[in-house]
Amino acid sequence: MIDQPTIDRILDAAQIVDVVSDFVTLRKRGVNYVGLCPFHDDKTPSFYVSPAKGLCKCFACGKGGNVVHFIMEHEQMSYPEALKYLAKKYGIEVKERELSNEEKLVQSERESLFIVNQFARDYFQNILHNHVDGRSIGMAYFRNRGFRDDIIEKFQLGYCTESHNAMAEEALKKGYKKEFLVKTGLCYETDDHQLRDRFWGRVIFPVHTLSGKVVAFGGRVLASATKGVKVKYVNSPESAIYHKSNELYGIYFAKQAIVKQDRCFLVEGYTDVISMHQSGIENVVASSGTALTPGQIRLIHRFTNNMTVLYDGDAAGIKASIRGIDMLLEEGMNIKVCLLPDGDDPDSFARKHNSTEFQQFIQEHETDFIRFKTNLLLEDAGKDPIKRAELIGNLVQSISVIPEAIVRDVYIKECAQLLRVEDKLLVSEVAKRREMQAEKRAEQAERERGNAGRQAESTQNVTGAESSTPAAPTTADATPTAAGEAPGHNANAPFPPEDSYISFIPQEGKEGQEFYKYERLILQMIVRYGEKVMCNVTNEERQEIPVSVIEYVVSDLKQDELSFHNPLHRQILTEAAAHIHDAGFTAERYFLAYPDPAISKLSVELISNRYQLSKYHSKSQKIVTDEERLYELVPALMINFKYAIVSEELKHMMSALQDPAIANDEEKCNAIMKRYSEMREVQSIMAKRLGDRVVLP
Repeated sequence: MIDQPTIDRILDAAQIVDVVSDFVTLRKRGVNYVGLCPFHDDKTPSFYVSPAKGLCKCFACGKGGNVVHFIMEHEQMSYPEALKYLAKKYGIEVKERELSNEEKLVQSERESLFIVNQFARDYFQNILHNHVDGRSIGMAYFRNRGFRDDIIEKFQLGYCTESHNAMAEEALKKGYKKEFLVKTGLCYETDDHQLRDRFWGRVIFPVHTLSGKVVAFGGRVLASATKGVKVKYVNSPESAIYHKSNELYGIYFAKQAIVKQDRCFLVEGYTDVISMHQSGIENVVASSGTALTPGQIRLIHRFTNNMTVLYDGDAAGIKASIRGIDMLLEEGMNIKVCLLPDGDDPDSFARKHNSTEFQQFIQEHETDFIRFKTNLLLEDAGKDPIKRAELIGNLVQSISVIPEAIVRDVYIKECAQLLRVEDKLLVSEVAKRREMQAEKRAEQAERERGNAGRQAESTQNVTGAESSTPAAPTTADATPTAAGEAPGHNANAPFPPEDSYISFIPQEGKEGQEFYKYERLILQMIVRYGEKVMCNVTNEERQEIPVSVIEYVVSDLKQDELSFHNPLHRQILTEAAAHIHDAGFTAERYFLAYPDPAISKLSVELISNRYQLSKYHSKSQKIVTDEERLYELVPALMINFKYAIVSEELKHMMSALQDPAIANDEEKCNAIMKRYSEMREVQSIMAKRLGDRVVLP
């Protein structure tokens, strides 16, 4: 974990214009710089860089942030990786907290496994290019597949000779330990304790992590070289660094193209990915012959919501693979399917066509997944009523996992037309399935809470007996916070860290409401000027106490037992309140550099101004800034927000009372009525303060 002083040094040293210029040609425009956006196909410069604020933002696609988040987005790095990238650029030593002996051991083992894999990759490459068998067998195979030399080099392809222990002997000779050769799966140990190469007589496909490290290998048998071997592909076994369900072949080479084109092509095998790259289509990954897993889906979802699955026309294979696509729908991804011509897979089709032709074919022949699945199963069911009933149940299950209500409604209408059934039937079935899913999730969450509670209780009993010293606070990744570093919340925070605010207003679909606009403006004040002194108040001892924007907002909301409607807004306010008294705390800097991309992205939006007043205006007249009138601006925003949200809450309370389930429950009904009465009193007080509102009894 990188300590806070080091993070501060990196942020102070890294100049936004300097870093962005490494990737984008910038031209000065007024006080800012502008260039073509690197995150989408920008034809006119829309990517603005502000050296004064240390921010960049594309006003076309919305991507941007501070210098760290630019590197994270452009290079597809994690937050710590981006910090280390910048530290290396500016020659800053990265100081991390001291690891425990157990952590050091685990880290040392992981690093050793990566080092052994790196050796193996270089060894296989060397054999392919410089060994007689490598050139005559391995290279001949790749050339016959039509792979160019630059593509072979790019994907770091290799070859392992027919000798059953040549690589093992070379590794031992160079000092690599036997245990790590076995743990990586490069070798296996025989009964007589001899090392044997796992990939002998095969061409090698290294599997890379998101950051480019070699985590595993895939080996394809060559019939001419290995007669009698029946297994076509051999892959590295699971290890401490390789979990097949969390890796996608080609993701390292595809990540930037996926982000830029906002689409990912999913294929089955290694050669499919390589051939498509060679034809000019780089936003492609492979599941390596397995059904998609939740880990792989989350990996793709980091870069795009849009996915096109390419099938080779094998009906049996298609039916087997579509079972896992429901997980993609559940993640809210937009799934399309494209069937290639009979006899072609992505590999062979890519070799016959260039990028433009391939893209055009996909555009003309791809179809929505639900529609594709409906037609496919309809063809299989025919006129059999039992099979058609099973088909409807299958489709209902797929539609029910889609999170967006509008998308579900559209699919229901389309499927009803295709299946020639009533809309109401599908709506009812989808509602039932979603209710069952919600119940299962609730039961699962309850079990997890129960297990966590029992575990915590047992841990407390054990630790309580061992020591009376309190444990160090931990962060989300279960690592102790560094000395002097504030954890995610503290005991003096005015709001609890958990999201406990109860509102009758629905969480979604209210962004256009008046209260939401005020809420966002208040949050903008917090992020821009949160630590600034807004006014002074006199305490009981007649001493003047300075009050910051954050303190005023928190106190004012707490006074009327209100909170922000949006959970992300509440989280930002809680964080701000928890750190307002930290030495050197600056809200703008804190939230721009926040590790959570959702918070940092929102902060960029709240801080960014596309336009600035020219020097001409400031010469002719004094311009009063928002910072200079915080004392009147913030209270006005607060009272208008509170009045608007109270009015909206009252409206939804009345709607809730009309619900038969609540109306027939005396306890619930009384609780809402009590809350309604309290809110009416609050509304009356606010109306008097505003002066231009009349509240009818």
